[in-house]
Amino acid sequence: MNNLWTPLFVGLLVWPFAGLQSAVLIAVTVAVGKILVHIIRRLRLTGRGTLPLLEGISSHLQIAPHIRLRVGALVVVLLLVMPFFMNNYALDIAGLIWLYAILAVGLNITVGYVGILDLGYAAFYGVGAYTYAILSTQAGVTFWVGLPLGACMAAVLGLLLGIITLRLRGDYTAIVTLGLVQITYLVLNSWDSVTNGPNGILQIAPPSIAGFALYQPAHFYYLGLALLGMTLLVVYRLASTHIGRGWVAIREDELAAESVGIHSTQLKILAFVLGAGVAGMAGVFFAARYSFISPESFNFAESIRILSMVVIGGMGSLPGVILGACLMTLLPEMLREFEHYRTLIFGAALVLVMVFRPQGLLGRRG
Repeated sequence: MNNLWTPLFVGLLVWPFAGLQSAVLIAVTVAVGKILVHIIRRLRLTGRGTLPLLEGISSHLQIAPHIRLRVGALVVVLLLVMPFFMNNYALDIAGLIWLYAILAVGLNITVGYVGILDLGYAAFYGVGAYTYAILSTQAGVTFWVGLPLGACMAAVLGLLLGIITLRLRGDYTAIVTLGLVQITYLVLNSWDSVTNGPNGILQIAPPSIAGFALYQPAHFYYLGLALLGMTLLVVYRLASTHIGRGWVAIREDELAAESVGIHSTQLKILAFVLGAGVAGMAGVFFAARYSFISPESFNFAESIRILSMVVIGGMGSLPGVILGACLMTLLPEMLREFEHYRTLIFGAALVLVMVFRPQGLLGRRG
């Protein structure tokens, strides 16, 4: 009986705020969602709820090294020549994908490798962006100087957060990171003398090379691709060393990892610092790309968006988080024609992916 009354209760709850038509639509949606979840659960219980295609793609990613090298070289060549066949709108979306891919790779360090739920990742992103914006508009600092400075400022905040959360586990760490992003947002929104408050900062200098300003979408396409490639190289190399293996050991069982001599405290702080530094670098790129920033770009919703990219693509999988960034950036654009329903469609798609592939599209089980 409770299951039957839930859609009606939800509809009545939102009726005063959304109107009768929207309330009915929401109630019907909840009812259909409950039916779909029931069907999916029955399929999973009977062993028919898997996705063979995704399972096959995930399992066949382990290909021979020489084939992997050739495929990688082909992908790089395609990415380099694609801008010649794309319009400015497509280039702008591609640059946005590179930006979110960088953020997802950085968050994957703490969430995917170490297993720490970070709900405040947008705080590091915002610190990097505001560091460059303030230095650029008030001190004339160039992009190439602001890039490492923004990353370092965010890394310092990551270091402080890592030290604060040393004694915390699980949900408590998530609560602290949630508090961090809220505090950062309030500071950016209220410190008018430095951040210009809710009005944001305008006229941020774009990158330049030998006096040539980079301002076209194609310029930021290549710049974002280069930053993403550098980030992937660093993270991949780290994940292949004893540091990366230590992160995974901490994620699986921290007590067991410490019993075999792994310094979990140092490795977790290192993960926070590296992940925050990557976010700070992405923030500098964001500020230079749009020449304007405001606190609204670095709120809790942005943290959830980046976290969704990591979870949907596959935690701990570099190809997975890049795929997650692509999907989470492209799908809202593809659903623009369904302006009133795209959030509903998008949310339903995420629920289905999580039910069928809880480890992510390109993640591994176990």
